[in-house]
Amino acid sequence: MEQILGQDWTITPAGGSTGEAYYAQRDDKRLFLKRNSSPFLAVLSAEGIVPKLVWTKRMENGDVITAQQWLEGRELSPEEVKHPRVAQLLSKIHHSSELLDLLMRMGKKPLEPETLLQDLKSQEQELSFVNTQIEVHQCLRYLDNQLPYVQNQRKVVCHCDMNHNNWLLTTAGQLYLIDWDNAMVADPAMDLGMILHWYIPEEEWGDWLETYGVELHEDLLVRMHWYIIAQTISFIQWHKSRLEEKEAARWLEDLKRLMLKVGMINN
Repeated sequence: MEQILGQDWTITPAGGSTGEAYYAQRDDKRLFLKRNSSPFLAVLSAEGIVPKLVWTKRMENGDVITAQQWLEGRELSPEEVKHPRVAQLLSKIHHSSELLDLLMRMGKKPLEPETLLQDLKSQEQELSFVNTQIEVHQCLRYLDNQLPYVQNQRKVVCHCDMNHNNWLLTTAGQLYLIDWDNAMVADPAMDLGMILHWYIPEEEWGDWLETYGVELHEDLLVRMHWYIIAQTISFIQWHKSRLEEKEAARWLEDLKRLMLKVGMINN
């Protein structure tokens, strides 16, 4: 990073799982730097979805460094995700033809549910299918049975990580959705299922979705359940592959609650 900015900048790691993000400061100038961030950051910036992109530079080794405004702010608390502004910004993202066109031009193929299901099955086999928890077995069968109800749906740009710490509220009151490394073209029920199941009390789903711009109907409910179950299995597999048994067990408890909700197990 120093060879790009010069020795008079102070550069410190910004944390995160990839270790590719940094803060840079010189006098009163401040930047947020990231190595090989999402290629459509410029469009996200132009749409006001992420902080303003200042510049992009390619290094000799092929890495691309992006610099964005470093804004004072904080992540949303889990409680704050219920705010109507979150629903409005997510709706704006899902309805952005510019984002969708760019991702498609970049060769991003839409994620079909049958492909996602097959990936889960393949990963489970690699993790030793015979030792899989019975709940994961049951949920994979459920996803198989429900597959016809989630096929042939409209695809949009999905962020795919609705964690509250990816929502940035600046001291000036601007709301952003950051960390787009996992974005894909998929059924909007993928994002909606994650945010509703994690943060919104079920009795408030209808109102939250009305602010987002859709009605809570049975078709959407089935799709949201399908994707949140698939994603929860994926989180279990990811932690098991890293031998993080405690985290895998925590997600397994979430999976059991989802099974109860969709009637796979009885009270």
